[in-house]
Amino acid sequence: MTGRPGLHQARAVAAAVVLGLALSSCSAANDSLAQQAAAGDNKNYVAGDGSVTEYSAALRGTPIELDVPMMDGTQLTSANLQGKVAVLNFWYAACAPCRLEAPTLESLHQEFTPKGVVFKGVNIRDEAATGEAFERSFGISYPSVLDKSGTVLLAMSQYVPPQAVPTTLVIDKQGRVAARILGVAEKSTLKALLTDAIAEPA
Repeated sequence: MTGRPGLHQARAVAAAVVLGLALSSCSAANDSLAQQAAAGDNKNYVAGDGSVTEYSAALRGTPIELDVPMMDGTQLTSANLQGKVAVLNFWYAACAPCRLEAPTLESLHQEFTPKGVVFKGVNIRDEAATGEAFERSFGISYPSVLDKSGTVLLAMSQYVPPQAVPTTLVIDKQGRVAARILGVAEKSTLKALLTDAIAEPA
């Protein structure tokens, strides 16, 4: 036993190397947005990991500030969202995850509009014709802002990482961001977030 110290040392070194590789792999896997941004595969969007962030009422900060025209000719303002729960979904037509979640968003729009929830889209890239074709294809009945200029995205930069599309925000009755879904919005998740926001006092 005492004559083989080199073998024990070699095993210890090997174990340390394996552990180090495992930890670095775990860290890299957890930073999926950074990986996608560095990939250089020209897909032009960074798909979120579906992570959900909820903000407690005490930490929601100030109400969002919006005053922008929408594709249907109406104006999206902070004032017309006041006192209502709202959903802001950031998307564009060629984004594959946006296409995946579109039926879910329209289904929840139909379910929650009678409960006073307002759904609005924010199209960050398309011309009007492209955005309208997407809405027709997926039967989207709520309007979107054309935000090629980045006005809304800049105003929401604290919550919406650049190119992290789709991102969905739940806005509380005081106009503050109550929750964020980074990536495809799962129906059960968004439904639960909206139900909680509706139950909060005005």
